[in-house]
Amino acid sequence: MPWYATTNITIYNSQLFQQAGLEQPPKNYSELAEVAKQIKEKTDKYAFFISFLPEELSEVLESFGKMGVKLLDVDGKAAFNTPTGRAVFKYWVDLYQDGLLPKEVLTKGSQAGIDLYLSGEIAMLFSGSEAIEAISENAPEIGQVSKPVSQITGETGKNSIMLMNLAISGNTKLPDRALKFALFITNNQNQTAFTQEANVLPSITQTLENNYFQNLPSDASTQDKARIISANQMLKAEVLLPPVKNVNKLKQIISQNLQAAMLAEKTVEEAIADAAFEWDNLSGI
Repeated sequence: MPWYATTNITIYNSQLFQQAGLEQPPKNYSELAEVAKQIKEKTDKYAFFISFLPEELSEVLESFGKMGVKLLDVDGKAAFNTPTGRAVFKYWVDLYQDGLLPKEVLTKGSQAGIDLYLSGEIAMLFSGSEAIEAISENAPEIGQVSKPVSQITGETGKNSIMLMNLAISGNTKLPDRALKFALFITNNQNQTAFTQEANVLPSITQTLENNYFQNLPSDASTQDKARIISANQMLKAEVLLPPVKNVNKLKQIISQNLQAAMLAEKTVEEAIADAAFEWDNLSGI
């Protein structure tokens, strides 16, 4: 049973955008590439950080779904070696080879992106709404110029979501009680209380329709605005990572081949073909 959810938003440094002559943050990946180029040219800083480490590749993999690429087919075979899939590979390769991504994206995780944003070295941070409070506490000057908007999407208009579930063990001796307890935890009243306390999003529409997630107070803070933006994204949100047990192996395979293309050790065509071949030849696939 779905319990609660989190979804990223874009937090941007309005001061850096102003310095770069930009009035609005990007809404999609096409605009993101253009903005990255302008910010680098005008401020000599990077627009954003996204990790290509295997263990932190979820955001990159989600970009495939947002740009219209299905990672796996119904049989669990690679479905990304297509013209659209190659275009997504090329998108990330071009950004890196054009010097529009920090070199550290190949060697460091998301914490490096947070640190860069807090120090004013990147213009955007892709994170949950809870990051707003941490930014204000750890870098007040950056917090004052930080503004929240919806997450970057692609041609599909899809938003990514991370969903936490409750499951009942098949070995339980008390299945009826377990079910009642799970339903109690996930009911409207308890989700309303829990999501407000934990600063996460509910998994049921009844809770999502609560004023707390829909109406901005007259004295709305940046945190309030971020919460409303996150809640509104839920209407178009879905889990974009394939539900397979060895998804971490898929991350590793795509990460290795994508990085090889970024470092010009392989062409985009070679990298995506090798990734599809390696995945399909795993035992049990």
